[in-house]
Amino acid sequence: MSIRREFVLLAGQPESNVRELCRRYGVSPRTGYKWLARYREHGDTGLQDRSRRPLNSPGRSDPKLEQTVVQLHHRYPYWGARKLRSLLRTANIDPPHHSTIDAILKRHDCRVLYHGEQARPPANHRFEHPNPNDLWQIDFKGHLPLHDRRSSRCHPLTLLDDHSRFSLCLQACEGERLELVKPHLIEVFRQYGLPLRITADNGPPWGSNIAGGLSTLEVWLMRLGIEVSHSRPYHPQTQGKLERFHQTLKREVLHRAFSDLQHCQRAMNRWRDEYNHYRPHEALNQRPPIERYRPSPRSYPEQLPIIEYEPEDHVV
Repeated sequence: MSIRREFVLLAGQPESNVRELCRRYGVSPRTGYKWLARYREHGDTGLQDRSRRPLNSPGRSDPKLEQTVVQLHHRYPYWGARKLRSLLRTANIDPPHHSTIDAILKRHDCRVLYHGEQARPPANHRFEHPNPNDLWQIDFKGHLPLHDRRSSRCHPLTLLDDHSRFSLCLQACEGERLELVKPHLIEVFRQYGLPLRITADNGPPWGSNIAGGLSTLEVWLMRLGIEVSHSRPYHPQTQGKLERFHQTLKREVLHRAFSDLQHCQRAMNRWRDEYNHYRPHEALNQRPPIERYRPSPRSYPEQLPIIEYEPEDHVV
């Protein structure tokens, strides 16, 4: 992922604290302001790592073209790729092959309707929290086999901001144990700050096996001042945005064969960079999530406050 590009985009948001961002991203204020100056003057070409994301990547369309195709689909939901291609040509836009337009429609879940079939309501009618970091949704996207016998499975850990759909974490894990999850959460908290609430399902490591009890992870999050909530059993709609994110992740990345965890992580890093920074999102009026996300003003405390008990409290 292009850390420098993410930094300058977040630093350019209204009311951003550049010095605090520098601290979270592990760079000096001098370096941070240098990146900002170069980006303002030269755009992406002013960032040294731009060559890692070529403009003409194979199989990848220009984001503005994708946005135009999706907008035309919503205007003419019964028109297929060939008709949309002709419409682009009429609008003096050099159109790609109709197979490319068809791929764009599939990538954005734009299904061509038959006559008489009703279009779906716009995605932005779904409920969302009013501010970034009001709610984060966390879960594993199942598991997938790997060719390397030493690490037979990959368990993708996903963390999504409800308001902006910004992907905060996409990590290839060898299992779903607490000791594997916690270091990645600490890394996220250090970079993006603390949310007000995190929601997860009831399984480990998120929930407790004891009725009414708290898991070790829940206790730690609560001590950080983060409210924890759980989805209803067998009710994935509670984390609908994350489920939708999982569907896209599976369709575009996880359907491939990977040799080991590192191979899978590299692919997910590239995809997360594109998803957060470039890809138009239907629920965000065809803007990428980075344009709606703001880091939390609540910084991660490197040392938890000491728990103080009243004299009448009984600790078991």
